[in-house]
Amino acid sequence: MKYQVRVTRTTASRLSRVDFDNLPFGKYFSDHMFVAEYRDGQWQDLRIEPLSEFATHPATMALHYGQAVFEGMKASKSHDGRPMLFRPEMHARRLNFSARRLAMPEFPEDLFVEALHMLVGIDADWIPPKKGSALYIRPFMYATDPYVGVRPSDTYRFVIFTCPVGPYYPKPVSLLAETHYIRAARGGTGEAKAAGNYAAAMLPARLANEKGYDQVLWLDAREFKYIQEVGTMNIFFVIDGKVVTPDPDQEGTILRGITRDSIIHILRDEGYEVEERRISIDEVVAAHDAGKLQEVFGTGTAAVVAHVQKIAYEGKEMILPPVEDRKISPFAKSYIDELRAGLREDKFGWVVPVRLPESIDV
Repeated sequence: MKYQVRVTRTTASRLSRVDFDNLPFGKYFSDHMFVAEYRDGQWQDLRIEPLSEFATHPATMALHYGQAVFEGMKASKSHDGRPMLFRPEMHARRLNFSARRLAMPEFPEDLFVEALHMLVGIDADWIPPKKGSALYIRPFMYATDPYVGVRPSDTYRFVIFTCPVGPYYPKPVSLLAETHYIRAARGGTGEAKAAGNYAAAMLPARLANEKGYDQVLWLDAREFKYIQEVGTMNIFFVIDGKVVTPDPDQEGTILRGITRDSIIHILRDEGYEVEERRISIDEVVAAHDAGKLQEVFGTGTAAVVAHVQKIAYEGKEMILPPVEDRKISPFAKSYIDELRAGLREDKFGWVVPVRLPESIDV
C-alpha cells in the first residue's frame, strides 16, 4: 500500500439493528468512516475508525463561508455476492473539480479509490442484498479553520461514510419547471457538487412539493428558457426516437453526472442517437403537443434512472406515456442494474470488485 491508513474497528456493530427490507434513504449509517486531515499543505492522519460525531468550533469556516463539496456513489453486490464499486475514479476526478472551484485542495485520486476499497471492504456486510438497494457512499470535504473572515481555509477534513439505502424514487416522478428561482448561472458553482447549491434549491423544491410535484425542473438564469437539470439528477428527453440531454460544456451550469455519462455511452453503443445540446422548454412543449415526446427520465447515483410521469410549465401539464410503453429508459436502467449485479458483460470496464480486508495490509 502506498498510503499508511490507521484502522480501528468498532467493538459494537449496529448491523443487527437494520431491517434490510425497509431502508429509507439516508437514515441508517454503517459502522465505520474514513477520515483525513489537510494541514501544512498536505493530507495526513489517514484513518478508518468507528462512525462518530466531530467536535466543531463555532467559527469553523465551512459553517460561515460554505467551503464544502461532496460526492455520491454506490456499492452493490454481484449475483454471486462480491462487493462492487461503479466507476470510482470518475467520482475522485469530479470531487477535485468541485474542490478547485471552491478554492479547496485536491484530494489524491489514488488515495480516494484506496480508501473506498478499504472502507467498503470492512463494511461489506452492510451492502443490502435486495434488488434496487445498495450501499450509498458519501465522500465529502469541508473547511475546518476556526476563523471569521472571507478567505479560503488553511485546513480541511475529508471524510467518507456509508449508509444502506433502498430506491430513491420508488415510483415515477412529477416535475415543475421553475420560472422564478434559479439553480445556477454561467460563471457560478452549478458545475460543482457544492453543498450550497443544494441549500439554495430547498425553498423552490418545497414550494413545488406544496403544489403536488416531486421535484423542480431548472431552467437557465437569463431567459428561463433552456433546461438545465432536475434538483436531484440530470435529465433526458426522448423526442421522436432521438435522445436529447442538456450539454454541460455548452451551459456551464450543469453537474457532470457519472450516471448521465454512463447512460450516454450505453445508448450510443446500442445504436441510439444521443444529442448533447441546448434544449428549450418550448421545444419540449412543442414535442409533447405533436405527440413526439415519448419519454422523459432523470439519471443520478441515488436515482439511477427515474421515470418522469408529468411536467408542469406555466399552468400546462404535460403527461408522459406510462412506463410500460417506454423502451429506452427501462432498458438503460436494467443495463446499469445488470452491470452492477455482474449479469451483463462489462465492456466499458466500469465495475470494480472491492478488495476485501483480507487482501489489505492495515
